[in-house]
This record gives sequence, structure tokens and C-alpha cells, in this order.
Amino acid sequence: EGEPAPPFSLSDERGRVVSLSDYAGQRLLVYFYPRAFTPGCTTEACDLRDRHEAFLRAGWHIVGISPDPPERLARFREEHRLPFPLLSDPDHRAAEAYGAWGTKRSYGRETQGIIRSTYAIGPDGRIEAIWRNVRAAGHAERVASRLGA
Repeated sequence: EGEPAPPFSLSDERGRVVSLSDYAGQRLLVYFYPRAFTPGCTTEACDLRDRHEAFLRAGWHIVGISPDPPERLARFREEHRLPFPLLSDPDHRAAEAYGAWGTKRSYGRETQGIIRSTYAIGPDGRIEAIWRNVRAAGHAERVASRLGA
């Protein structure tokens, strides 16, 4: 927290490039999730969707980032009526820059992948809050509570 947010430029679900700089001077909630259409990722996205208006009223924009290709993200966004952009990070460079890529342990196995994480970036481009290794259920509520959304 307090450090400048790492820059990113990634394709959204429509193939348009979205950059951190597009949100300069605004508050941005960036959440990293492992894979569209999985139970936890769907829960998290839909919970953020359901609180989206409250986040906007509090001045927070939202973007989701995963390694999924734009086509999969488009289906995910459409099927779940997600009102915020979903960005494709297939080489996980953005996730690595944010510390959201690394070793995970699941059912006794270690794998490399997205570590479910959320970053609140202030209008000055600095990270205001970080949530790492989050549980999807209830996460949007915990974030909203801390950010006053």
C-alpha cells in the first residue's frame, strides 16, 4: 500500500486496449481472478456486479483481470450482465507486476496461477488497499465496507 500502481495495457472483452492511464485521476478497483465461469470467479464477479452502483456512487470504477482470452471474457460478461470491463492477461505480466501471480496450494498440490487479489488505486495512481488470497464469497461486501461503497 502507498506504492504507485504498476501500469498495464490489456485487451478487454471486445478487443479494445484498456490501460491504467485511462483511469488517471479516478479511483479504480482492480480485481484479479483465476478463470471465468468457475464457481468462485462467478460468485465474485456477480457480487461486484450487484454492488457496482454503490461503488460508482462512492467514486470507484471496477475492472477485472484474468488470463482468459477476450472471447471467453465476452461470453462471461454477457452471460452474467457484468457492467465493468474484463481484461485479458494471457501472459500474466500484469498479475505478476501486482503480485497476483504465484504459487497456490489446492488439495495438497502446488500450482502456479492467479492468486485472487484486489487492489484499490487512488486518483493519484497509488495503491490505497490490497486484499490477497481472498475468498470469493463475501469479498465484494468486505471491499465495499472498507472503501465506503
